Amino acid sequence: MNIAMLGTGLIGTFYTMSLHGLRSRDKVVSVYSRSEERGAKFAKENNIRRWTTNLQEAVSDPEVDVVVVGLPNDLHKEAIFAAADAGKAVLCTKPLGRNGKEAWKILQKVEQAGVFHGYLEDLVYSPKHLKAHASVENGAIGKVLWVRSREAHPGPHSDWFWNPEKSGGGAIIDLGCHCIEIGRSFIGKNIRPVEVVCWADTQVKPIAAEDHAIGLVKYQNGAIGQFEVSWCFRGGMELKDEVAGVHGSIRLDNFLRTGFEMFSAPGKKGYVAEKAESDSGWLFPVGDEVHELGYNDMFADMFNAIEQGKKPIEDFYDGYVVNAIMDACYKSAKTKKWEPVEIKEWRGLDEVEPLSAFVEYDENHWLVKEEILPDGRKKVILKEKGSGKIIEKEI
Repeated sequence: MNIAMLGTGLIGTFYTMSLHGLRSRDKVVSVYSRSEERGAKFAKENNIRRWTTNLQEAVSDPEVDVVVVGLPNDLHKEAIFAAADAGKAVLCTKPLGRNGKEAWKILQKVEQAGVFHGYLEDLVYSPKHLKAHASVENGAIGKVLWVRSREAHPGPHSDWFWNPEKSGGGAIIDLGCHCIEIGRSFIGKNIRPVEVVCWADTQVKPIAAEDHAIGLVKYQNGAIGQFEVSWCFRGGMELKDEVAGVHGSIRLDNFLRTGFEMFSAPGKKGYVAEKAESDSGWLFPVGDEVHELGYNDMFADMFNAIEQGKKPIEDFYDGYVVNAIMDACYKSAKTKKWEPVEIKEWRGLDEVEPLSAFVEYDENHWLVKEEILPDGRKKVILKEKGSGKIIEKEI
């Protein structure tokens, strides 16, 4: 695939590193930047033949097959509309829009134009997530009851993130979109999110948006997705996920503490990892950052889907649903109440069975728990079906 990269910031850099890595056959042939200086430098560093400060010129380039949007949030709609009008396949970084209304307009545009669209939610493509997701799909932990996803770091790297008019919000719109989609991925994207409750506050940073938030997303079958996001966490970037099922659980540590640790008294003298705050003392580098963050598998899925004429794992409808959930989170943070998730068009299951995992011990009892005690005795906790009484019994 020949790619037009829109944006030369951190995400554009990561995307290009992934696309050009390991002698890939997919190449960025044109780059758009709002800065002449940055555009020229980016093109030279990444061996890209053409660069421009004209958005329309970048997306209408006849050599370009795919447009990748790695721009600030307030420019996503303009860039995607231009790509759709040019008839180009378009991939967009997270979040799709600054709110659900904007994301819905974007989704309608690409669907009306009939162009391929992919939502670049990299953290559902990380190697650990993909393996964990396959285990869940295979029934390794039973029905998923609860997913907790946490992303926290000292704050984003560019000024526009800190301006809610440009970004759409604070830590929720920046990080919550990752965590919410991770929850949907494990619980099931065909299960409707119905309501949320969220706390958000500005605790540390002198900004107009939230720098810390915690939320619960309730799904139609009773499952819960929990997210914790912060721009106040010190020491690097923490990405952790937990999945609790009826018959097991999964814990993932995607970043910061991944088994690669280094101590440097004088300083490493170079880049350590995204959001690292120091290059001396105890450091936690990442062996292959773009791979561990899911970019390689994400782009492979996107381009394979284009070539095979099928839907990718993540498309703009997924991005829209995430925006709709985040809208409810922002409303809940103000009202201090559970708020409904308003989705204009639900494309998943209309009816689902409520989560139930009661295990029958015998015809008269439900099994609550069985265990082995320190002295070797085996015991069960039971509930009598008729009376509802809880009893225990040695076996």
